[in-house]
Amino acid sequence: MVIVLDNAESILDPQVVDAQKIYAVVEELCQFNNICTCITSRISTTPPDCKRLDVPTLPMDAAHDTFYQIYGGGDRSDLVNGILKQLAFHPLSITLLATVAYQNRWDTNRLAREWERRRTSVLQTQHTNSLATTIELSLASPLFQGLGPDARALLGIVAFFPQGVDENNLEWLFPTIPNRTDVFDKFCILSLTYRSKGFIMMLAPLRDYLSPKDPGTSPLLCATKDHYFARLSVAITPRKPNFGETQWITSEDVNVEHLLDIFTTVDGSDLVWSACVSFLKHLIWHKNRLTILKPKIEGLLDDCHFKPECFFLLSQLFGLVGNLVERKRLLFRVLELWREQGSGDQVALVLIVLSETDQLTGRFKEGIEQAKEELKLYEQLGNRGGQAICFIRLAFFLCSDKQLDAAEEAAFRAIDLLTGEDEENLVCKSHRALGRIYQSKGEIEKGIHHYEVAIGIASPFDWHDDLFWLHYELTGLFCGEDRLDDAQVHVEHAKSHTAHNARLLGAAVGMQAAIWYGQHRLEEARTEGLRAADTYGDLGDAEGVERCRRLVEAIEETLNTLAASGQPGFNGEFL
Repeated sequence: MVIVLDNAESILDPQVVDAQKIYAVVEELCQFNNICTCITSRISTTPPDCKRLDVPTLPMDAAHDTFYQIYGGGDRSDLVNGILKQLAFHPLSITLLATVAYQNRWDTNRLAREWERRRTSVLQTQHTNSLATTIELSLASPLFQGLGPDARALLGIVAFFPQGVDENNLEWLFPTIPNRTDVFDKFCILSLTYRSKGFIMMLAPLRDYLSPKDPGTSPLLCATKDHYFARLSVAITPRKPNFGETQWITSEDVNVEHLLDIFTTVDGSDLVWSACVSFLKHLIWHKNRLTILKPKIEGLLDDCHFKPECFFLLSQLFGLVGNLVERKRLLFRVLELWREQGSGDQVALVLIVLSETDQLTGRFKEGIEQAKEELKLYEQLGNRGGQAICFIRLAFFLCSDKQLDAAEEAAFRAIDLLTGEDEENLVCKSHRALGRIYQSKGEIEKGIHHYEVAIGIASPFDWHDDLFWLHYELTGLFCGEDRLDDAQVHVEHAKSHTAHNARLLGAAVGMQAAIWYGQHRLEEARTEGLRAADTYGDLGDAEGVERCRRLVEAIEETLNTLAASGQPGFNGEFL
């Protein structure tokens, strides 16, 4: 005998009348060997002997087939595909969508317009079957009603955030709700939410339905926003013990970005834009990626005092992802805005970054002139730290321009200016510059000494970018001296400092491939070369891909030579 208890949440809800007796009957039915009891329910409270199967969302092809079986034939439309993706391929939503489109005789263009206008409220068929009815039935259950007056608002918070809510953050996000952990557990029992990688999340159609329609008028969402903003306001200071705590943004960046995207539109107050500045700083330090907030920032009025700082931080992000053209465009715009405001310190800062950009693009003469202009500004302001930064920048530029004696003098002048306790990072950069200068002069042991001094300064602070470049440049130095074992040690150190920065990882992997090529570990070298090419390809860096492609071709040519002649072959130009 097969007994089916369909939509059994109404009888298995532990808080309904006679719930214990009903549950006992269902549990008894499950004990008979000659009875198969099948239960469908949104509530996961089932007898312990039942094998539980979660109903997943549909695969993409099945979602398309389901829609068109109901809607009718015809060519598949990208407009429909886009809606199905926004519904996260949820079976009920797809069925309702196709039914509505079929009953109303909508073509795909009309369906897309209705979806954009009405979203999940479209999912209402002529016989009163709808997504809203299904959701509200769950919300009307005694189990949900027993969660208290804040339950629906909490669901709205989960729905609002693309990533849902981090389970580890319940205490600081919802301090006024005493039973918060129990409430979120009950949400999962009711299948209103689910857990994924430490986050309490919600299916896309439910998110669209339950998310606050007017975020600015939701007291709990506004309180949650304030908690996020307070956490963003903690200063990011690499030399301080709380630096590691600011790394929380790496797991919640999408949530914070969405919060800012909405509230810069509905609020736009100084508090919101100050949080936007802090968010950009967090991305720069902990997660190098671009942001959807760029159009909002560009739309600010020029007299808004947040605009130049946001532009400046955006330029940093573009530089970190390798788009130096956009970085320089934004910097010139910032320079114009801060010059209009008469901000001498900020103007000098922009000139420093502009000169750094010129260095990266090989425009050394322009960089030298900009660094000299910066130096004059900082001398007028009496800013010793700013002057030291300029001398460091000059040292790098002059070294790249083969003015090695002048570069050496500039680096030592920077060190002479740096006497404060919080200036270790600049001292580190000065020694890095000296390492490069002495390497260029052919004074290899001096160069190694200054690189190692810089590493000794940076290591206690875990300055990952600085440590990457120091080890990477030492790798190149040792390769040039044909000391490949030493090079291998430093490339391993370089790779350990590439977290959250795919571009640095690509550079390190490419260098690893070149070292193994030099050590005749050709198969491993080819594998790493291809890996580096893929990394640059994902970044859209055609130059990096081409560089790796030439390395792989050289490796394969050597492999072919060895296969044909049995003689060892090696072309060391890539080192």
